[in-house]
Amino acid sequence: MFDDPYRYCDEKRASTEIYTDANRKAAREIAADCFVLLKNSPLPGGAGVGVLPLKKSGTIALIGPLADAKENMPGTWSVAADFSKAISLLRGLNEAVGNKAKLLYAKGSFLDDDSMFEQRAGMFGKSFNRDGRTKEQLLQEALNIASQSDVVIAALGESAEMTGESSSRSNIEIPQTQKELLAALLKTGKPVVLVLFTGRPLAIKWEDANVPAILNVWFGGSEAGYAISDVLFGDVNPSGKLTTTWPQNVGQVPLYYNHKNTGRPLAEGKWFQKFRSNYLDVSNDPVYPFGYGLSYTNFTYGDLKLSSMSLKGNQALTASVSVTNSGSRDGKEVVQLYIRDVVGSITRPVKELKGFQKIDLKAGETKTVTFNITTNDLKFYNSNLKYDWEPGDFVIMVGGNSRDVKSQKVNWVK
Repeated sequence: MFDDPYRYCDEKRASTEIYTDANRKAAREIAADCFVLLKNSPLPGGAGVGVLPLKKSGTIALIGPLADAKENMPGTWSVAADFSKAISLLRGLNEAVGNKAKLLYAKGSFLDDDSMFEQRAGMFGKSFNRDGRTKEQLLQEALNIASQSDVVIAALGESAEMTGESSSRSNIEIPQTQKELLAALLKTGKPVVLVLFTGRPLAIKWEDANVPAILNVWFGGSEAGYAISDVLFGDVNPSGKLTTTWPQNVGQVPLYYNHKNTGRPLAEGKWFQKFRSNYLDVSNDPVYPFGYGLSYTNFTYGDLKLSSMSLKGNQALTASVSVTNSGSRDGKEVVQLYIRDVVGSITRPVKELKGFQKIDLKAGETKTVTFNITTNDLKFYNSNLKYDWEPGDFVIMVGGNSRDVKSQKVNWVK
């Protein structure tokens, strides 16, 4: 970089490479890989088949203030983005279904009832063009098209400028007016898919309990509308995993998987015990743990196998697990390795992510995933600020997220 600091400041190169077909194709694929399927309940009478993926047939209702908001697709800090070339979800769905299905659209609600809040959340050319209609008129239009549809896609959540620099929120739920819209859509009895736009973990405990399918799409960039459509219709099987822990409410924050242990830990399987580390009103559990993400297929983990239960010095440990695609679709799974240092000279996290592998599995296929663990994976900065490892017991954990793991304990001495 220092030898040629201006190598990319080339207007001719920019004019030939930005928004090329190849780059847009890559952006579309990358975006689809990032989306996280948070919930996918079976359809009533659907013999266990989830609401998603949708079929390109019948009548589909697309409702929500973020459904036709192409300027918000690149997210915050997209200062050099060409919003005119961004693909909204409405456009992406229209092109995906073509003449195979009927797509109906309604805005459904404001981003927020407070017009000044919406103005602050729509800066830098990301305005929602609030019109003169009332909240009641927007809702009625949405319910009218929902009543004509076979399935409802609700495009809700945060605008791009609701996260990022100087965009703090004291309430990390979906804005109330959007929640009211979502509740009204659910009352129609139609299957509802929540396409959730956000740049941060949100508190969606109610949504998780009541909405049959939730796809978290973050802000997918210029090709977001196409990428979301690819996943909604099953052309791409979702494989993204959460890089954060999602709380039940803002009062649980900060909440993270690699927390330190407490002197009064809550007993496993318990919600509340007096004089323990817990809450009166909610459990300690997140709505979604770090590393979480579903698929349109199912993955079954075998038992965790370790090459040794006792190691010395610079010996290496091999941890392996068989993973089977036990569903009917090809898919990708992110197999995650966590380690806990049970006792340390300073307090150690209850688990730490030490590795992961993303694997492709055909329907019915089994693969063995292997992690090679060395003493480098055990090191931390001690009280003398020396980066080293300490002998003792270690718990090795492998699974599809930080909560659902297979574990074994080993002893490692110097």
